[in-house]
Amino acid sequence: MSRTGNCYDNAVAERFFWSLKYEWTNHRVYADLEAARQSVFNYIEIFYNQSRRHQTLAWVSPSEFETDFHNRMTTAAETTETSTTMTAV
Repeated sequence: MSRTGNCYDNAVAERFFWSLKYEWTNHRVYADLEAARQSVFNYIEIFYNQSRRHQTLAWVSPSEFETDFHNRMTTAAETTETSTTMTAV
């Protein structure tokens, strides 16, 4: 991935860790390693994936994007199935 002259290959990871550092931990001091792990887990699973809006996903959260995607795929599959059944008759 890290090719010379390709400045975008690591941009997603860098943006995620920037967000983790400045939006969530904000240089917080944790009591122990387990508290830090739990905080990072909460950031990823509760905030980042469930409620944080993402520019690349048309300003919706990843969970909203996935729900919409699955709904569209289900609708498309039902439409295709219906038109195939009608064509066969």
